[in-house]
Amino acid sequence: MKAPSILLVAPEGEEQSQIQFILEYSEYSVRLAEPTALESALMEGGDYYAAILISGGGLAQSVRVLRQTTPDVPLVIMRKRNDGTPLPSPVESEITATLEWPTTYPQLMALMHRLRGRRDRNDGNGTVPRSGHLSTRDVAEKRRPLELFRSLSGTSTAIQRAWRLIEQVADTEVTVLILGESGTGKEVVARNLHYHSSRRSKPFVPVNCGAIPGELLESELFGHEKGAFTGALSSRQGRFEMAEGGTLFLDEIGDMPLAMQVKLLRVLQERCFERVGSNRTVDCDVRVIAATHRNLEEEIGAGRFREDLYYRLNVFPIEVPALRERSEDIPALVADLIARIEYEKRGSIRLTAAALETLKHYEWPGNVRELANLIERLTVLYPYGVVDVGDLPEKISRRIGREDELSAKGSPPPSIAEAPPAEEGNSGRQAASIETGTSQIRLPEEGLDLKEHLSALEKDLIRQALEESQGVVAHAAQRLKMRRTTLVEKLRKYNLREE
Repeated sequence: MKAPSILLVAPEGEEQSQIQFILEYSEYSVRLAEPTALESALMEGGDYYAAILISGGGLAQSVRVLRQTTPDVPLVIMRKRNDGTPLPSPVESEITATLEWPTTYPQLMALMHRLRGRRDRNDGNGTVPRSGHLSTRDVAEKRRPLELFRSLSGTSTAIQRAWRLIEQVADTEVTVLILGESGTGKEVVARNLHYHSSRRSKPFVPVNCGAIPGELLESELFGHEKGAFTGALSSRQGRFEMAEGGTLFLDEIGDMPLAMQVKLLRVLQERCFERVGSNRTVDCDVRVIAATHRNLEEEIGAGRFREDLYYRLNVFPIEVPALRERSEDIPALVADLIARIEYEKRGSIRLTAAALETLKHYEWPGNVRELANLIERLTVLYPYGVVDVGDLPEKISRRIGREDELSAKGSPPPSIAEAPPAEEGNSGRQAASIETGTSQIRLPEEGLDLKEHLSALEKDLIRQALEESQGVVAHAAQRLKMRRTTLVEKLRKYNLREE
């Protein structure tokens, strides 16, 4: 997905470079424009901007030009800290916000999210902005509904394997059995199978077999006739009839009573059934997709699940990985969950890189459902704000803190590149040595500048990690066992950003 675009109107110089770096670090796409050449820059553009930041002189002229060409885009004036000079009236009446410079990352991100929230509220009718451009999110929403694809975002090997299986079996009539822990998104897989099949124009009907009492499940699935049992005051369609021509999703099939398993097996084999209280056979054209968090082979051994039904369902199994097995997908999942909240006009938040890294180290016993609940909670607690590590629940941040402490205690001190041994025949001075956990490192006779030596070593290792990670900072940080934010600071310190 394309990053949101920011137009930065500022004279070329150090301040422009600093603002650009912070925005790009925050995953915004930044386009630069000189105040003196603003009109030509806008004519060459065509992007939809999330915001326009203006710094430097000529404010009145810049604001006038921008309001004529981009009337809906938020304008932010950047001013030196403690600058008490009043803004010209034409400028003050047109701008959306002011931002003191120098600023901090949390302040800038909080402002960007307030602007996004303001735009969401003002554009709640879903119309195209007057500037004539659709945002990236608008285009994505028109392409496909968000609710179908959440929980399956990511590029991990495990989720890509699941996607390949979905693509292979979706447009067939094969019965699919979806396996995985609670909260991993099994229903999302089922919806995707239906959505990508030739049955997508017909109903998708889900049934949670574990939530319906056994004595009512037969009526729920097959329907009943009037007077079939006490309280049956009228005839009623069952879920099989509701799903005619489409897909029936039997969730938590492992919790289905044995008596119902026999009747379901007959429907799968004969493609017909009778309503409760009727002897009339009803033919059905329904694709069945089942799911369970239980180990059905163990359930068979315990006598709680029929072996013949298991083999009837287990034609094409798809296993949905637990979130802890694909932690590298968490940033993409968080982005999708936030996009869904924004789509429903329920607010927005942004997580810092450190917070995302912390989430990647949590075990997630509740899987994607737990992650989704966390994002919902953070949206309520910090509406249109920036969430850092300290804002996360204690059970997440405390666990990561303990892991970091244990890692620090168990790790050996940083090593120094081994110097060549002293040549024979030198004076009787012996080289001092430093003892580490694994080897002995010798200090040259002439000594060395330790700070400079360690900095050179650190710089070299960072460069190697970047090369091996094809320039992807997050992957390089993983190789160096450090947080992404820490590595970014070191890149700035050693001026490695452009390398």
